Amino acid sequence: MSLVGSLQLILPPRPRSTKFLCSLKNPTQGQEELSSSSPSISLLPKLISFALALSLTSSSPALAIPSLSSSQPLTTPFTQSKFVQTGLLNGKIRPCPSTNPGCVSTNPTSSSFSFPLTIPETDTQDPIQKLKEAIMSTQKNPKFVVLEDTPYGRYLEAEVEGGGFSRDVMEFLVKQDVVAYRCMATKVTFVYPFTTAFGDSKGQEERMKKLINKLGWYAPTFESME
Repeated sequence: MSLVGSLQLILPPRPRSTKFLCSLKNPTQGQEELSSSSPSISLLPKLISFALALSLTSSSPALAIPSLSSSQPLTTPFTQSKFVQTGLLNGKIRPCPSTNPGCVSTNPTSSSFSFPLTIPETDTQDPIQKLKEAIMSTQKNPKFVVLEDTPYGRYLEAEVEGGGFSRDVMEFLVKQDVVAYRCMATKVTFVYPFTTAFGDSKGQEERMKKLINKLGWYAPTFESME
């Protein structure tokens, strides 16, 4: 039952004939009629309040008022950027998220693809240990959060100081003499009403160049293949 239906059940029926409340010949008579009808008029707000309360507390779907909080939030680039997923995906380094500009990854499905690193045969040092030393010497406030041996290789994840008060993530997967990696910021900036994030442009590429120069490993590029 709708709110209008509830009011129709509660309110008294309207009389078919109406009378003037005031007469020029006998003004007192109009005042008496007005005062006699005032109890019905004074009950009207109470009846409306009762009907409204009935509609709010009723379990009937027709009387239910939808809740604004019941609807699920829309998936936007801003909300997607808040959930940074790290770790391997199907045994590979993850591609760069579409909402994270400036990210670089060796995953071939990534829009900002980079070639994996190759460890020279003459380099006999433990690659994970060498990676950790190179990160500590080239990055600010590094923190190693994951070091894991997997069936797909040895996985290393490190957090380093990014722009502002944010932290950037560096991930590496070492398998024999090949090193896959991903480097990205954990915080991106959106400017309303644009839905494209503003990144650090070439910041992550410059970070990896410093690291690769320190490592001395081979890093193929498209330019070197021309």
